[in-house]
Amino acid sequence: MAKLNTAPLSGMRDFLPIDVLRRTYVISVIERVFQSYGFEPLETPTMERLSTLLGKYGEEGDQLIFRVLKRGEKLAEALRDEATENNISDAGMRYDLTVPLARVVAEYRSKLPRYFKRYQIQPVYRADRPAKGRFREFFQCDVDVVGSASLTVEAEVLAAGAQILRDLGFGSEVHPFSLRLNHRGILRGLMETAGVPRALEDGVLVAIDKLDKIGLEGVRAELGQRGLEPEAATNLLNTMATAPQTNSEMAAWLSDLLEESELGSRGVSEVKQIIALSSHSPAAAHLRIDPYLARGLSYYTGAIYEVEFPGFSGSGGGGGRYDNLVGMFSGQNIPSCGISLGLERIILLMEEQKMFPDRLAGQPQLLVTQFDESTVGESLALAQRLRAAGLRVDLYPDSDRYGRQFKYAEERQIRF
Repeated sequence: MAKLNTAPLSGMRDFLPIDVLRRTYVISVIERVFQSYGFEPLETPTMERLSTLLGKYGEEGDQLIFRVLKRGEKLAEALRDEATENNISDAGMRYDLTVPLARVVAEYRSKLPRYFKRYQIQPVYRADRPAKGRFREFFQCDVDVVGSASLTVEAEVLAAGAQILRDLGFGSEVHPFSLRLNHRGILRGLMETAGVPRALEDGVLVAIDKLDKIGLEGVRAELGQRGLEPEAATNLLNTMATAPQTNSEMAAWLSDLLEESELGSRGVSEVKQIIALSSHSPAAAHLRIDPYLARGLSYYTGAIYEVEFPGFSGSGGGGGRYDNLVGMFSGQNIPSCGISLGLERIILLMEEQKMFPDRLAGQPQLLVTQFDESTVGESLALAQRLRAAGLRVDLYPDSDRYGRQFKYAEERQIRF
């Protein structure tokens, strides 16, 4: 009989007890901070209608949606017709938690408060190529405010994200992080000044979003593949290469560069206001204006931001303002803004840099041993008394010699 392959699917993972305890530790910090900022929990189904998901994530995002086949006669009918991945499917696994939020707001608007402040910590699914820190099933930890166009919302969600990272041990010279900040208006303004045709802007943004992965020349090659004229590509890349570094210099440089662009000027103004509003928050020391941060999702309309850990590839989270997304479901203009933390990458980095506490809540504190068969009752009774006192207690099940019982305690890191 052939041996079954017992490994999880590529891009999926099993979590052993220590993994779950570490995840629980990080999630508990995230929930505590989100709740301290006045956010309440929400959960939504793993599967959504395919029509709910498609057209919300841009060209590359839509390709990464896990589609769910129709069933029974509906599938047979679709197969008799022209079979494409979209017409043989009627549902998909959620790609993120933001589109489900927009659907919920449209569905329950009359039951929600004027400002709906929700957090959501659930798995999402992407048909992506697995890599270190990149999985097909992973958790997102989202916090969003629906119903306010005020820039205090940006300041609040950035503060909440920064507070979580600081409470987990990030933010020092040893474990630094930054919050890269940009605005869709700035990106649009840069496109205008470089001579990028409006029809090519979305594709150009997708290419720019890969700057930290493929470098300037890689971006140049992709811009050419997307149909951008060499002169416009050179203008854009030359501007990227001359951008200053400090926030104050960057803001002044952008103000001059985008003076003639209405969208660009508004974007610069809002970024300046967000930095000013954040000046007394946990985010203040970590904000960094990055005019070429694009974030591939096409639903963003205003400020965008991303968590970066220096020396660690990939994003640790991100978000922004998306004032039109909820309106796509409800027919109303409902402003919204949020941030999502990448739980998997945060945990991976904490493991690599040994940032977890030596002891985690949930691990047994004591082991009650067995002396011999005549004292089993006393051992059971002792374990119950200790549990009633609020302790986490394991009971050794067999009457083994004490060396084995002590070895078991060591394996499980039970101290007493």
